[in-house]
Amino acid sequence: MRLVVATCQVDYAGRLTAHLPMATRVLMLKADGSVLVHSDGGSYKPLNWMSPPCTLKEGTAEDGRVEWTVTSQSSTRGPDDTLRILIDEIHHDTWHELGVDPGLQKDGVEKHLQELLAEHPTTLAPGLTLVRREYPTAIGPVDLMCRDGDGVSVAVEIKRRGEIDGVEQLTRYLALLNRDPLLTVNGAVRGIFAAQEIKPQARVLATDRGITCTVVDYDALRGLDDPSDRLF
Repeated sequence: MRLVVATCQVDYAGRLTAHLPMATRVLMLKADGSVLVHSDGGSYKPLNWMSPPCTLKEGTAEDGRVEWTVTSQSSTRGPDDTLRILIDEIHHDTWHELGVDPGLQKDGVEKHLQELLAEHPTTLAPGLTLVRREYPTAIGPVDLMCRDGDGVSVAVEIKRRGEIDGVEQLTRYLALLNRDPLLTVNGAVRGIFAAQEIKPQARVLATDRGITCTVVDYDALRGLDDPSDRLF
């Protein structure tokens, strides 16, 4: 990961436009190809970002300043989605090798929810069958890989609370999975975002990206279990 603290201006152009005037910010270039722009506030959410797959080219603006141009290569975004970062001054620039991440350890409820949905995938969509839990990708495992009645692959991301970050995570998975000809033989891999509660903003983003949202009734799913196996 490359971490840069710089005085910069950021402009995004795509389905909409966004402008961040010149200020000192943190720029993160991650090994998965994502580029994130952070301020010194706002908790964990970046001010703007480009999800992988994308390409970054370093050039020079007309006034001689360094300019980064980040272009999206994702099928879920338009071909003209770009993030332009005009750098006035770099205050800190460093590289860190983070190594292989062991992945998120889910809490008991979320883990059990995944297990239940793996056993009863038709509660997510009629005709859905499980292919594998924790389907591996280069950027982490997909919770469930399924197949619908037409043989189309379906990636399922499961959360207790569905927020924008979860939709972004599934979007990144879909971008990678749709490069695999074995998974796309019957059509593009679809996405299902499943959670006990889905925030309105997350639902809007998911719908815009062609991802199906499914609210899961955890208690009803537990009722499908053999009572002798229940731990709750």
